[in-house]
Amino acid sequence: MNKFSRYNRILLKISGECFASDKLLNSVTRQLVQAHKKKVALAVVVGGGNILRGRDVKGFDRTWADRAGMLATVINGIRITEILKRKATVYHLCTFEIPGFVERYIIEKGHDGLKSSKILILSGGTGSPLFSTDSLAALRAAELEMDAILKATNVAGVYSADPKKHKNARLYRKLSYKKALVENLKVMDPTAFAFCMEKRIPINVFDINLPNAIIDIIQGKQIGSCVC
Repeated sequence: MNKFSRYNRILLKISGECFASDKLLNSVTRQLVQAHKKKVALAVVVGGGNILRGRDVKGFDRTWADRAGMLATVINGIRITEILKRKATVYHLCTFEIPGFVERYIIEKGHDGLKSSKILILSGGTGSPLFSTDSLAALRAAELEMDAILKATNVAGVYSADPKKHKNARLYRKLSYKKALVENLKVMDPTAFAFCMEKRIPINVFDINLPNAIIDIIQGKQIGSCVC
């Protein structure tokens, strides 16, 4: 057991919005480097919403909008890889190969990367339209045998209702998969959440804007909400 960490193997899911702020992106990468130095196995699934989110694009076919969104995640994957590799060993893998830019992900490459103490950067979505990067996070967490998913958001955690619309919304510190499902609490997109529930993968939902949230959660502190 790693004395630094409650978890030995972590998958972090960050949205494209993290890439819209240099300050926030630097905070995220600083914490990843810190955890990496403490021998925590890390994989990072990146979104592309700062560039293009398929479901928000108007005026052309959703399938092609989603494919463009997958490419947006690759751009963000390249960016975070370039930042991280100054201080850590990094391995960027994509659902589809782009020769000269990024290798294609296969499970064996992912496991080999983690065994050789590399931070995995995972881009490209699932490779299929109509699935979100939440679905990719759930899939990769299962394939790579991660201990937990850390889902970065812009709110404190999972609430009983939308806290932006309901002032009396309650923040859940810990809740079951069943409760989240029955109350339709929007932890992740439904497909991804159902997969995590089936595989019993804990989901920690937290506010990425907190200065040291990633490290605090890895070390076992109560930050945000844990669905398990």
